[in-house]
Amino acid sequence: MLVLSRRPGESVVIGDDVTVTVLEVRGDVIRIGIDAPRSVAVHRAELLEQLESSNREAASPSDDAVASLSQALRTRPEA
Repeated sequence: MLVLSRRPGESVVIGDDVTVTVLEVRGDVIRIGIDAPRSVAVHRAELLEQLESSNREAASPSDDAVASLSQALRTRPEA
């Protein structure tokens, strides 16, 4: 990981078309601006982690759901 020190108003350029600018430093909160083309996805890491966790939970059926489906298949009337 590259670690840089920047002051408000200073920027870092990533590749040819992404610029990250420090806008404000207030206590332990740093506001940054990210200038990137629409084709570059920019997301907050904590939101991606939440989404991935939510997707994993949704993809894993609960024990109750599996038991209910199993019971329904056993008691299904013959066609």
